[in-house]
Amino acid sequence: MRRDLFLAIAGFVILMGCGGTGNPPTNDTATPKWKAPYRLALTDQTRETSKTGVTLPAIGYTVATKDWERRAALVVRFDASGAMKPQPGGDRLIMAPVDIPGSGGNFPSEYMTSADKQLAKMFADRCMNGTVKINLAIVRSSIRPNAEDAEINSKLLSDWLPAEVVFKNPHPKC
Repeated sequence: MRRDLFLAIAGFVILMGCGGTGNPPTNDTATPKWKAPYRLALTDQTRETSKTGVTLPAIGYTVATKDWERRAALVVRFDASGAMKPQPGGDRLIMAPVDIPGSGGNFPSEYMTSADKQLAKMFADRCMNGTVKINLAIVRSSIRPNAEDAEINSKLLSDWLPAEVVFKNPHPKC
């Protein structure tokens, strides 16, 4: 009797779980894609070559929506695969926040010079040389200086902009 009851319940569960309910599966392809409020672009403006060994290109921004921020920070991710002294997790530079007035323009030259210096130090510490692939983005000013990828992605204000820079170590010690 117990066995028959158990088989009846098991059969009922199988019948309810298998077979279709008559509703076809839905393909939800209309999920809205995240739209970045800012767009970054490399500008034609030439920057003075930095004595640090690396010069980031001039970066311009435009606001794509009405949601614009007054301050943001620049994040530079770089490909450290060619480093002679790799440092795990150290493939990004998060700059201090800067004022970004208006709905478009370029980052201040002093800010970019500071980014050049910090990036050159990171490249030199890893004994990198030559062409380095980078990705640039701006994030909310509330980001921590040592933020991980999850925090960076949650505070993005722009899509990632790929670029390349050439690093010539002025003080080769490698």
